[in-house]
Amino acid sequence: MSVSAAPAMEERLDHTPWLPPEAPLEMPVQDLRHGRLANPVLPSTPPRMGLRRAAVFGGTALLGLTAAWQLWWLLRTDGIVLLEGVLLALFVPLFAWVALSFASAVPGFFRVLRHRPLRLGLATDGPLPELSTRTALLVPVYNEDPRRTFAGVQAVLESVVATGQGACFDVFILSDTRRVEIAEAEEHAFLALRRAMGDSIGVYYRRRRDNAERKAGNIAGWVRSFGGAFAQMLILDADSLMEGATIVRLAGAMERNPDVALIQTLPLVVNGNTVFARMQQFSGRVYGPVIAHGVAWWHGAESNYWGHNAMIRTRAFAACAGLPTLDGRAPFGGNVLSHDFVEAALMRRGGWALHMEPGLGGSYEEGPPSLTDMLVRDRRWCQGNLQHSLVVPARGLHPVSRLHMLVGIGHYFTAPMWAMLMLVGLAVPLQAAGEEGYAPLAYWREVDPSRFLWLFGLTMALLFGPKLMGLLAALVDGDARRRFGGALRLLAGALLETVLAALMAPITMYLQSRGVAEVLAGKDSGWDAQRRDDGSLPLSALVARYGGLSLFGAGTAVVAWLVSPGLAAWMSPVIAGMVLSIPVVALTSARAPGEALRRAGVFAIPEERAPPPILQRAEALRRG
Repeated sequence: MSVSAAPAMEERLDHTPWLPPEAPLEMPVQDLRHGRLANPVLPSTPPRMGLRRAAVFGGTALLGLTAAWQLWWLLRTDGIVLLEGVLLALFVPLFAWVALSFASAVPGFFRVLRHRPLRLGLATDGPLPELSTRTALLVPVYNEDPRRTFAGVQAVLESVVATGQGACFDVFILSDTRRVEIAEAEEHAFLALRRAMGDSIGVYYRRRRDNAERKAGNIAGWVRSFGGAFAQMLILDADSLMEGATIVRLAGAMERNPDVALIQTLPLVVNGNTVFARMQQFSGRVYGPVIAHGVAWWHGAESNYWGHNAMIRTRAFAACAGLPTLDGRAPFGGNVLSHDFVEAALMRRGGWALHMEPGLGGSYEEGPPSLTDMLVRDRRWCQGNLQHSLVVPARGLHPVSRLHMLVGIGHYFTAPMWAMLMLVGLAVPLQAAGEEGYAPLAYWREVDPSRFLWLFGLTMALLFGPKLMGLLAALVDGDARRRFGGALRLLAGALLETVLAALMAPITMYLQSRGVAEVLAGKDSGWDAQRRDDGSLPLSALVARYGGLSLFGAGTAVVAWLVSPGLAAWMSPVIAGMVLSIPVVALTSARAPGEALRRAGVFAIPEERAPPPILQRAEALRRG
């Protein structure tokens, strides 16, 4: 179809009988300059939250102060000069960042080992609750593959109907698609889905003429038009899958806990085909539960929201989560990009509880197929998180809500800070180099060998601690160990993931640092559709994207060697990641190596070795 046919297409879609009667619900835009925190303590708040947070932040502070003292003692011998002061100023917050991740993972490790019961009356088995309210399943899409998306939606709906409570649910496909050929395919896929589901569940479709405010505006528009008819709404991305029993249990938990506005599940990454995608699903499945259970333990009723695979109370969202337009020009001003963090913070300000329950299960998503795709998405997240600097000072927000946004901002600033720390750590011994020549490792060891090794060991232990805890939790659980394919495959996967992550770290550090610089310089990220399956790029595209980084790495290696072979050895892990960026990205983005790892059982997860019925059904529908 030609582009000139687009208006007719829009007119036809906007006037189809594919929507139910409207049930408007007011959703006022929130004022960030005025407001107060309602209900500081909520009925569903877990016990001893003050002690939990004191343990996490007290442990972080203790570890951070200990490391800062040790580094200060290393530097103090001849007085702290400017470069050493900069080194200390960079090291302390970065170490605290690592320490917070470790301190959060420790309670998660023990919760995973002890198989603690779920909160809010949720359970992974037993009879399902009988629902008395209606829930809308919302699926926002933007230029997605309709065949793939609607197959997943059908699998979810069939699973919901199988619970016997399909009459309590309706699904709305909320399209922001701009490409006419994809919109036509969406229309045909929707009609096919409607025929397939019959009268067992309500199936509706809407495509907006104006996709203002992107996904957030799409959902807000639905709330203002249809939200009054539904007590809850479940947000699903185009690649999301959720079991019907899980959805029913979430809706039942909302009915039983009237102070709760949101329950966030932990979506497991599945269906990885490339090396990168399989690596992501393995790390998420092995390390993710420990991290998620840990943060849920101290987040309590002030949890975060990741924008999908979460059940939300509609009237709480409508009353509290209307997003304002931020002052100033893009990329900081304008529409809120990373809207989920802000919506969560505003609902908590309004007196509603927000919970994450990582142990519920039955919640799935798909990861990006390549490092390139992840970094494209990450660039958009970078802008959205840095934009939160305008939201953090909003009146009435809960301190933990502010912390969520500060952590998101800090995540992106750590990349350039790590780069600067590495450079300053090399410059300090260069400044002190004498007749013996330049040897950075020898310099730091000779200052105080035992203290240097102790500090380096502590940093590495905290950095890799969450991964080691996740791996150990999987190894000691006999059933889990067998479902991963045995101890040898688990260990092989962890080793390979660590090597690949180390090679990719310099690439990620460079591109995240560049992303921060672009945002600060005023460059907008745009809004592109995501690739789901194929992560490969032609060699010309790989060279265009990563060739400069490879040349920079090669030049750095030559200069480092000329200065000192010891410097080249010290920098070899970072140099290797830069020099090998093109082959590493090419290898990990291809399907053939991923299939070879699948056959070997490396990076296998339980959901791959014994796929749940919903994953099998979605795959069968996609193959058609």
